[in-house]
Amino acid sequence: QVQLVESGGGLVQAGGSLRLSCAASGSIFRINAMRWYRQAPGKQRELAATITSSNSTNYADSVKGRFTISRDNAKNTVFLQMNSLNPGDTAVYYCNADIRPSYRNSWYNYWGQGTQVTVSS
Repeated sequence: QVQLVESGGGLVQAGGSLRLSCAASGSIFRINAMRWYRQAPGKQRELAATITSSNSTNYADSVKGRFTISRDNAKNTVFLQMNSLNPGDTAVYYCNADIRPSYRNSWYNYWGQGTQVTVSS
């Protein structure tokens, strides 16, 4: 079984920072792209940031210049450093990854359970 587990969410004041982590565990052969999505109350889930296996990154316009995605391939972990947070960033943040399990000859898309980020004004 493969799992993604997020951590690092919480309550922060506007202008503050948080760092999210997402660790993939289980029988993993390889991980390709890793992503952070977020879903605010009453809104659709949106893609916030992506990092490929070669460390190319892409960001939504709403977070560009404030958020930084990175990964530690040795630990199968992806991070999201969030700076200059504002109340509009309040959402549940989900980790997502394309993973080839060691027991399958195919790629699968996995989701974490989500971590709440709340930014107070």
